Amino acid sequence: MATYDLEEQEQLAEIKTWWKQYGNLLVNVLTAVAVVVIVWQGWTWYQRNQSAQASMVYNVLQKAVQDKDSQRIKAASGELLEKFSRSNYASLGAMSAAKAMIDSGDAKTAKVQLTWVAENGKDELRDLARLRLAAVLLDEKEYDQALKQLDGSAGPSFAARFADTRGDVFSAQSKKTEALAAYQSALTKLDEADKASKEKSSSAGWQGQSNAVYKELVQQKHDALGGSK
Repeated sequence: MATYDLEEQEQLAEIKTWWKQYGNLLVNVLTAVAVVVIVWQGWTWYQRNQSAQASMVYNVLQKAVQDKDSQRIKAASGELLEKFSRSNYASLGAMSAAKAMIDSGDAKTAKVQLTWVAENGKDELRDLARLRLAAVLLDEKEYDQALKQLDGSAGPSFAARFADTRGDVFSAQSKKTEALAAYQSALTKLDEADKASKEKSSSAGWQGQSNAVYKELVQQKHDALGGSK
C-alpha cells in the first residue's frame, strides 16, 4: 500500500510539474478556442439576421416593381445598396430596379443601378449588368462609354453577347471593319458553345433552339454589313 502511495505521489508530482510548465498555455489555448467559437456563432447569427432583413427589403422592392411605384423602387433599392451591399440581394435588387427604371423611361437612375452592379456584383450578375449598361449607353450614343463596359473578359455564357454588342456599337459608329470582326467573333463563340453543348448532351433542348435563333440574328447583322457566310 505504501508503494502504491509512493507511485501516486510521484504521478501527482509529475502532474504538478506539467501544469506548472504548460498550465497557462493550456488555459490560454482553451480561452482562445472559446472566443473563436463565440465570435463565429455571433458572426453566423449576424449574417443570418442581415440576410433575413435584406430579404424583407428585397420583397418590398419586388412588390414596388409590380406596382410600378418608382419612388418605392428607388427607396428599397437604395436601402439594399446602403445597408446590405455585401448580400446577393443588393445586386439582385439593383438589377430589378434598373429594369423597372428603363421600362419607365428613367435611364439615368437605371444607369446608376447597373453601374453599381458592374462595379460590385459577382460573376454572371456583374457581366449581365455590364452588358445592359452598355446597351443603355449605346441607345444614348455614348459609344466610348459603352465600349468601356464591354472591355475585358466575360464569363463563357456572356462572351458571344459581349462580342455582338461590341459589333452593334461599332456599327453605330460606322466602323464597318471593327463591326464585322466583332460579329464574326460572336458567331465563332456561338459555334464553340454549340459544340460544347453537343458534347455534353445528345439533345441541346430549348437552349440549343434559343442559341440557333440568336445566332441567326447575329449572322443577319454580319451579312448586312457585307460579310460573307
